[in-house]
Amino acid sequence: MVVTIAHLSDPHLAPMAAFSLGHLRTKRLLGYLNWQRNRKAAHLRPVLEQLVLDLLEQAPDHIAVTGDLVNIGLPVEHVGALAWLRQLGPEERVTVVPGNHDIYVRMRRDPGAMRWRSYMTGAGETPQEAAPAFPFVRRLGDVALIGLNSALPRPPFIASGRIGRAQLDALQPLLVRLGGEGLCRVVLVHHPPLPGQAPRSRALEDANQLADVLRTGGAELVLHGHNHQASLVWCERAGGLPRIPVVGVPSASIGIAHHDALARYNLVRIEKVGTRWALNLLGRGLAEPGGGVVELERLDLADAAPVR
Repeated sequence: MVVTIAHLSDPHLAPMAAFSLGHLRTKRLLGYLNWQRNRKAAHLRPVLEQLVLDLLEQAPDHIAVTGDLVNIGLPVEHVGALAWLRQLGPEERVTVVPGNHDIYVRMRRDPGAMRWRSYMTGAGETPQEAAPAFPFVRRLGDVALIGLNSALPRPPFIASGRIGRAQLDALQPLLVRLGGEGLCRVVLVHHPPLPGQAPRSRALEDANQLADVLRTGGAELVLHGHNHQASLVWCERAGGLPRIPVVGVPSASIGIAHHDALARYNLVRIEKVGTRWALNLLGRGLAEPGGGVVELERLDLADAAPVR
């Protein structure tokens, strides 16, 4: 059985809808000013729509969105993001994990990103619960998607994340169990999962601990966003075990020449071939500002683990 997963991230949905000035507390105010002065010109809704149209034409089996759907965590943004997700696909075909812009500040009386809970729950879980539990698992044939939450409210000018002890303690035995069932384990997380992948103010605070869990528990692939760059690094494992490919994808909405990469998404084709998993990546996106969506690269992620 072949499973194709489309991976996009960091759409930073624009335009920002009208909102009450009472929502502009310190961090949101600073974020709003940054949006108006810098980010607004780069994150373009028509570019995102162009990218999504091309993605849907490829007819993937599933779509993974690794966070930062919104910009400054306003309730009206979360409502708009839910409408966008419904256009992207039904909840059983789209999986979301939140990013730092989605959980931007503490929400006392509003569900915030938990409006998307039906896209962030595993098989057998009840989407009407107050909040989804992380990690969660979704099964696509022989593929298991494992969703982590690395986002939490942070002070101004800080975009770091944290998995936390509870998720880490649950993740290790979960990975072992899913591997024992012979599933291809694909971990979804917003922040880059390995040490040194981002500056301290933007990094995953417990990247060392997450890397240790990945090494001991095992996984076949990790997909993330946050850096707005295309990347492929490897999580090395001891004892001759296959290393784990860690793939980052740029923002899905950047449409101008910028320090961030132009808009892109990836298609990952997963197939069981004999005693191994074949993982092949196709990147599609803008090659130049104002251009159409084209093929950008093909990668054979050749170190996929043996099938158990």
